[in-house]
Amino acid sequence: MTPGAQERSERQPLWFLLLLALAAAGGAVAYVPFLTVLLPVRVRDLAGDQAVDVLAYATFAGAFIASLANIAFGWASDVTRNRRGWIATGMIVSGALLVSVRWADTVPQLVAVIMAWQFGLNMLLAPILAWGGDCVPDEQKGLLGGLLAFAPAIGALSGALVTIPGLFDPDSRLVVVAGLVILMVSPALLFGKGRRLPLLMEPSIARSPAAGTPLAPQSPVRRMWTARLAVQIAEAGLFAFLVFWLSSLDIGLDESDSARLFSIVLVISVPLALLAGRWSDKADRPFIPLAIAAAISALGLLSMALAPNAQLAIAGYMVFGIASMIFLALHSSQTLRVLPRPQTRGRDLGVFNLTNTMPSMIVPWLAVSLVPVFGFEALFLVLAGLSLLAAVLVGSMIPRR
Repeated sequence: MTPGAQERSERQPLWFLLLLALAAAGGAVAYVPFLTVLLPVRVRDLAGDQAVDVLAYATFAGAFIASLANIAFGWASDVTRNRRGWIATGMIVSGALLVSVRWADTVPQLVAVIMAWQFGLNMLLAPILAWGGDCVPDEQKGLLGGLLAFAPAIGALSGALVTIPGLFDPDSRLVVVAGLVILMVSPALLFGKGRRLPLLMEPSIARSPAAGTPLAPQSPVRRMWTARLAVQIAEAGLFAFLVFWLSSLDIGLDESDSARLFSIVLVISVPLALLAGRWSDKADRPFIPLAIAAAISALGLLSMALAPNAQLAIAGYMVFGIASMIFLALHSSQTLRVLPRPQTRGRDLGVFNLTNTMPSMIVPWLAVSLVPVFGFEALFLVLAGLSLLAAVLVGSMIPRR
């Protein structure tokens, strides 16, 4: 049997892909409600007038620990060849540390707990996608990417759930979040044993000679990493400054409108990502949806910069938001296609995770340099250029037929 025929004969059942996606969504629930809602409230209660400074420091310290821990635990899961064990341990450790936030009575204690929590959180997160790389064949990676688009939506929904007024007190919210993570991650751990495919544990260069060497300047790995970083910077820039931009439009919009816009973007992007991923599997054209989504993201940002009125500018934001979320979801799974060495898959995905943490360090400096002098339009033009760069990089990987 040829390698291609073998891979086709070992497709994963849909139930396993759904459990993997549910586990990934559990990973999002583990941090989205806490970082976006619960932590800022806790910091405000402890720090008072210094809340913004304390939150910035805590976020930066947490991102630094997350970057290192993600690489370390990805590598540990490579060495031990036991993804499920690390995921289970990380689920327990991060949940316990999350609940312990309720006993942090001073700012130094809170920052210390957050740093420890990031350590445990990435023990959970780092092996999940690597486990998908061990189990899901290339011809199902588009579908997996589409299913992964549910993760940020479920993360945001969980934040809305635990903060319903009168439903849970502040301390109980932490317990509820930890419990939701266990409920969502455990099914994959319980029923996912023995799903690893031997073919996917062979070096990808052997499976795909045209891929080139991983260290070549124009290797697919480098292009995929740079493309994701470019789109993540654009996405982080819009996420961080959306409220301020909406206020600058002077049409009476506030943070609640920002939340509604973001919810609409999530609702629309999830089914579109699923359709795009499924199409890429059937057509065997994995990089075309990525290139198109990045290009549309650039158009959305360009229209935000050049729109003659606020309504068209908001429409441009929605176009960008939908397209960028589709790109990031599909990119996560298609990255597994280009990583050259299964033996270091977890570590390499940890390096890719830097594209998630680095933007939080880059975006504030970018905004401070551009917005006060040139306005938001200049920021959007720069971000459009980054998205267009991502489209070019991914588009260069599309084979000619």
